[in-house]
Amino acid sequence: MDVNLIFRIAAVGILVAVLNLLLSRAGRDEQALMTTIAGLVVVLIVILREISGLFDLIKSLFRL
Repeated sequence: MDVNLIFRIAAVGILVAVLNLLLSRAGRDEQALMTTIAGLVVVLIVILREISGLFDLIKSLFRL
């Protein structure tokens, strides 16, 4: 397992949590929600790239 992937996801999570807290305290709940959704989308894209690489590896392994 690649540890850099875990660190990347954790960094996005920490950044989104801090931004969410700051925006919520400033009374901008809508922007806080959008920041959370954007962070979730970024993490999903990173995970989908890794899953795609895994499927490519499986296809080449079984010569499909």
